[in-house]
Amino acid sequence: MFEKILIANRGEIACRVIKTARRMGFATVAVYSEADQGALHVQMADEAVCLGPAAAAESYLRIDRVLAACQETGAEALHPGYGFLSENPKFAEALAAEGVAFIGPGVQAITAMGDKIASKRLAAEAGVNTIPGFDGVVRDADHALEVAEEIGYPVMLKASAGGGGKGMRVARDADDCRDGFKRAASEAQSSFGDSRMLVEKFIERPRHIEIQLLADRHGNVVYLGERECSLQRRHQKVIEEAPSSFIDADTRRAMGEQAVKLARAVGYESAGTVEFVAGQDKQFYFLEMNTRLQVEHPVTEMVTGLDLVEWMIHIAAGDPLPFAQSDIRLSGWAVEARVYAEDPTRGFLPATGRLVAYREPPEGAELRVDSGVGAGGEISVYYDPMVAKVIAHGADRGAAVARLRAGLDAYLIRGFTHNASFLAAILGQPRFAAGDLDTGFIDEVYAEGFEPSRVPPVMATLFSVIALYAHSIVERRAATVSGQLPGYARRMGEDWVVVLNDERRALRLTTVAGGCEVSGEGGTWRLRADWHPGEVLLAVEVNGAPLTFQIEGCAAGYGIRHAGYAANALVLTPRAAELHALMPHKEPPDTSKYLLSPMPGLLLALMVEVGQAVKAGQELAVVEAMKMENVLRAERDATVAGLLAEVGESLTVDQPIIEFE
Repeated sequence: MFEKILIANRGEIACRVIKTARRMGFATVAVYSEADQGALHVQMADEAVCLGPAAAAESYLRIDRVLAACQETGAEALHPGYGFLSENPKFAEALAAEGVAFIGPGVQAITAMGDKIASKRLAAEAGVNTIPGFDGVVRDADHALEVAEEIGYPVMLKASAGGGGKGMRVARDADDCRDGFKRAASEAQSSFGDSRMLVEKFIERPRHIEIQLLADRHGNVVYLGERECSLQRRHQKVIEEAPSSFIDADTRRAMGEQAVKLARAVGYESAGTVEFVAGQDKQFYFLEMNTRLQVEHPVTEMVTGLDLVEWMIHIAAGDPLPFAQSDIRLSGWAVEARVYAEDPTRGFLPATGRLVAYREPPEGAELRVDSGVGAGGEISVYYDPMVAKVIAHGADRGAAVARLRAGLDAYLIRGFTHNASFLAAILGQPRFAAGDLDTGFIDEVYAEGFEPSRVPPVMATLFSVIALYAHSIVERRAATVSGQLPGYARRMGEDWVVVLNDERRALRLTTVAGGCEVSGEGGTWRLRADWHPGEVLLAVEVNGAPLTFQIEGCAAGYGIRHAGYAANALVLTPRAAELHALMPHKEPPDTSKYLLSPMPGLLLALMVEVGQAVKAGQELAVVEAMKMENVLRAERDATVAGLLAEVGESLTVDQPIIEFE
């Protein structure tokens, strides 16, 4: 067994590997870029080596510098995490040449499965179901059109060397196909240095199901059940669970056995995942094999009780698996939500910034947080915008989902926009509760976008009750301040009006033993909590049920978040409410004359000139953010009056790019 392991990654996965390595008694080495000098994984490791500048191409992707770090620190083994160099066969070869053990599969398996075209051929030869499509590299956009017409629309345009949703487009007609091919190939070249594309039949309403494998050097291969990864946006997974409510025992066995066949065919060793796409008829087809640890591996760990990183280390050291397929048991249910720095209200555009406040929900046997950040840390433009993963376990699916939703409510993140409220909202969707999922779920359920301020009446009433409760605590404290003018001392009345989303609710608050009671038209609520003004998290019992709200002072009222909803509330005396009703409404500024950057990013291209007439839907500019190209189009017919930014310029959110007449 090894004594020192280097983790060639960053963020939450680096921290995750360090935790297991430390528990197993190994010394750990972190590597970092100049942008990550103060990162959490650097602080956690026993040693740390700087690889170079912030750009991944100059640091985390530099094989020579990672090898030098191994030599400098005497690391005997290396865990690649996922992303970066984790599936690079040249990297694995270079490590072997230096005598450093690679905690992952062999070069042959990485090479065979790293190319989607070659892996599909190998899968078919091994007896694995494959998706109908063109068996080769698509030359150009015209060739893609020919293939698509032969297969029949819709088709999936997919980068051969792709992953993580980059270099992928669904085309439903010829225009989609031509434009999608160009964009996907460009993203693939930018992200992977490989613009080769393939075309496959797109399965309507598909479920994304994957099988987790463990394989050792002694011929033992087991599958650890499946994960449901159908909740995606832009082909990026958002919420995953194990097991899948869609898969029955026979389908699970068939998928698992096919995954094992493929692993044996390529001589696989280590943890790996075979991904399938399944139709609503439960017919499933091979998608790809990921020769690394998956982001969503914690849900499998929670239902099997196995630490996958630990077994990757054992396998790399030559140890045989001490269990067979018949020993694998699934216990309960686990659900994972990926917390990203992004704005769900603006099409999930990436966000950046510093964590000015950060507090994770309390961890325990049934709730886990895998993160790579802390208060004061930064989400930069250079890397993936993931903040953390929150994973919950329960005896059944309902219990796991409820625990995860409560964890998201108690997750405090301030400094940039993030998707925690969106994740909580998904978990509360009736369609999600019913297990009616497919990869188009988010686009269909949130076809008009996500707006957390659309608070339903029952929740709006609860928000009003919470706002009044918080206000009563603030008022009671204010009443104790000494030196108040005679006749003007602060007094707590019982009758109040709460204004929330332009709706008014008359409520009465009275003190009762152990807390307070709020009554109004919607009923009566008894509240009990130990909360002090200024605390953002409000853990409160409402009629005996424990709930967590996030509450902050804003303007003259309170901003409240809970269960995927957010609203501002004003708590007024009846007389103040009468006067408030007379206040004029201020209209927001008119920005229709400008094309604004919807995200921070790099302006790659401007397609128009001053004086040019443009039509609605016409391409105006391309902004790159987090390695994704985003095309900005005209919302209406107009004439360009001025260009306010230059190609190559780094843009901020809402920065004007083009002015129209």
